[in-house]
Amino acid sequence: MPDRYPLFLHDLSFGLHAECLYFPDCFNQDDFLMNPEKLELLITREMPFGKYKGRIIADLPGQYLNWFAREGFPHGELGGLLALMQEIDHNGLSELLEPLRAKHGKPAPRH
Repeated sequence: MPDRYPLFLHDLSFGLHAECLYFPDCFNQDDFLMNPEKLELLITREMPFGKYKGRIIADLPGQYLNWFAREGFPHGELGGLLALMQEIDHNGLSELLEPLRAKHGKPAPRH
């Protein structure tokens, strides 16, 4: 793992778990599976700044997430959540969050 967090996550050497560079504890004790609690944060955590301040991360528009992917994600937990959501959105997997949305009473926005 690099000495500092990368600005971009699109580095093939990091593979599918690139978001773990932002979440040092994202692997479980077996050091293999991603922590599902990070997915719940996508449904409950709000964007703290910018044009979409106050919107939950799972509801951020794809073009906004893609802008971060091009320009660089913030460091820390927020950057990891944005990177994770961008990967989910980019790969058309947003529907996988529906059970978590139902659990937390956060329906998907209508487009």
